[in-house]
Amino acid sequence: MLSPNVKISLFIIFLIVIVSEGWTSFYTSPTIYYNSKKLNNTCNSNIKLFFNKLSSNKKLIPYSYDYFDFCKINNEKKNKKQNIGQILLGQKDKSSFYNFEFLKDDYCHKICTKNYIGNDKNSDIIIERLKEGLAMDYHHYWIVDNIPVTWCYKLPDRNYCNSLISMGSYLQDEVLLNSGYDVDRVNKDNTYYLFNHVDLTITYESGEKKEWGTGCDDNCGRIIAVEAVPRSINHRSPDHPDCSSKAPPLEIPADKLKPNEKLDITYTYSIYFKKNNTIKWSSRWNYILNSMPHTNIHLSSIIFSFLIFIILTGSITWSFINFKNNFHKFGRSKFSGENQEEHWWNFFYYDIFISPKNLILLSALLGSGVQIFFIVLIILIFSNFGLLSPVDTGSSLLTVFLVFYVILCTIAGNVSSRIYKRFGGKKMLISHCCLNTLLTPGFVFILYFSMNLIHWKYESSAAIPLMKTIIIFICLLGYLFINIFFTTHAVFKKSLLEMWNDSSSEDDDLPNNNLSFIDPSLLFRKDAIEDKLLKKNQNVKDSFVEKLIIFVDRIIVTLFPFSCILIQSFFILNSIWADQVYSMFGILFINFIIFVAISSASTIFLCFSDIRRKHYNWMWNSFLTSGFTAVYLFIYCINFFFTKLEIEDTASTILYFGYTLILVFLFFLLTGSIGFFACFWFIRKIHNVIKL
Repeated sequence: MLSPNVKISLFIIFLIVIVSEGWTSFYTSPTIYYNSKKLNNTCNSNIKLFFNKLSSNKKLIPYSYDYFDFCKINNEKKNKKQNIGQILLGQKDKSSFYNFEFLKDDYCHKICTKNYIGNDKNSDIIIERLKEGLAMDYHHYWIVDNIPVTWCYKLPDRNYCNSLISMGSYLQDEVLLNSGYDVDRVNKDNTYYLFNHVDLTITYESGEKKEWGTGCDDNCGRIIAVEAVPRSINHRSPDHPDCSSKAPPLEIPADKLKPNEKLDITYTYSIYFKKNNTIKWSSRWNYILNSMPHTNIHLSSIIFSFLIFIILTGSITWSFINFKNNFHKFGRSKFSGENQEEHWWNFFYYDIFISPKNLILLSALLGSGVQIFFIVLIILIFSNFGLLSPVDTGSSLLTVFLVFYVILCTIAGNVSSRIYKRFGGKKMLISHCCLNTLLTPGFVFILYFSMNLIHWKYESSAAIPLMKTIIIFICLLGYLFINIFFTTHAVFKKSLLEMWNDSSSEDDDLPNNNLSFIDPSLLFRKDAIEDKLLKKNQNVKDSFVEKLIIFVDRIIVTLFPFSCILIQSFFILNSIWADQVYSMFGILFINFIIFVAISSASTIFLCFSDIRRKHYNWMWNSFLTSGFTAVYLFIYCINFFFTKLEIEDTASTILYFGYTLILVFLFFLLTGSIGFFACFWFIRKIHNVIKL
């Protein structure tokens, strides 16, 4: 058995490892590309570029490439297979019309030409879609060799590499002004400029003098960066495109095309290869991550959160030691007989474990909260060891979340059933199993189904066929119900005394009798307990001022856990809604640990204060108090919507707040469960001290 000091040392080493920069490769199987002309090796000479969805920060409705009538994508069979997260988020990596050969430069390569004519219904629809995409600042998301294609440009304070490539320009948007693009060429009013050409530069690490490059030397390499510079070019002759810097931009007038007026759009690209042996493949993400100045901010947040934790822990420790000393000094001598009625710890011994109201609902919420806690913990561990790539962070996280939600439903059923039985549940109820099954999935499904109708109306790539959605939900509920039913049945086969003894077998200081830390028979003598409680506490009522003070205390103290995740919330929301790369999972893991500690400490602090005031409904109070942190998260999401996003249409607003409600609800379950079990643990420790 390892000593506590050894365990702490190993934990510190683990934290150092997960926050180190060595874990930025994310995948440990690099692809080696070969020059087919020099080595006659065609196995890995073709470089594939994959398209993802087109998205916008101004309109939260993603579209596929077919929606805007770009060049048709060949080789549909070579598309990457979708996981469940990509299906639900409308993300699908499709093979593109770009065809690259390793170490083969290609200048002004024509892909296709699209012809539109005025007064043609199909042409008018497509051109209006292009205009809407340009006005809403839709952008591409391309992937090559499991890294995003980036558009790098200089900002006033740093170089910034954006993984989003703009679809075009309208009215000189801010992205173009910051990117160094020649805005004088796209400065006409009421004119749209479509980026129909892109200059791609693939930087690679050659195999020269490398162990993995034996036999190919400088004719093979690993891709370490792919940069793109989009341009708008009006190719006067589609058969002889002109990609020079002096070529005029492609202008799309704001007005509709006149009858029989033609508009030809020719799509082209240029590809260049550049060798760079100073950067290793394992650190190829650094040029993207280093352009985002948030490392120092994260570290400051951790230090600030740790100081809050020390203050809260110190306050609780001092209060508990003071209570323990006072009780041992006066508990058995001065406060005896009738005088016992005046002191809160005498009420505490018998009244603290009375069954709360709406026990079935509370137990179901706690079961779901514990389930989400373990899912989040597993996701953070996976992320720290590079098992989830930032290329498709959202879909990867959602896939892992759903998979482990199904796997860990047994934990939810077990925890919920134990809580329900321990606090007064006398028999297994089908309603209890149904509530455990439907509570979280049902709430999420109603919101998701409503938002799916919006995606379906706007022909979004995120839209899932309605029948498929319903079938998936029914199958999921069936599986969850069966698992929760059998788990609950297994729990109720145990006697109540066995369950209490299981939970308290590690407590050496508990009373040495069959009561464990409380007589289980008291849970079944509910009427007698309630009569006793009413006699003791019938005059315990708070004035309006006292209630106001208690409410203000909760608002202030629950700010501490949220302050721990405030900085992380900003970057996570940016990752969700602004498609920015987020990879600080090591720091996020440390923040999560500190957040759990601060949530527990703050809830214990308020719980102890309530008990001293003779408020014994600690179960719901601890859950709701800790869960109140989700209210702050919701307020911050509202602030993020109005200050960081430029959403104006109603559909996108509904989508934003719909997904936000799902996030806040899951966060509420997580934080509420943390507070409840922290308070439960603390109350058991106090109960060990009190021996009447």
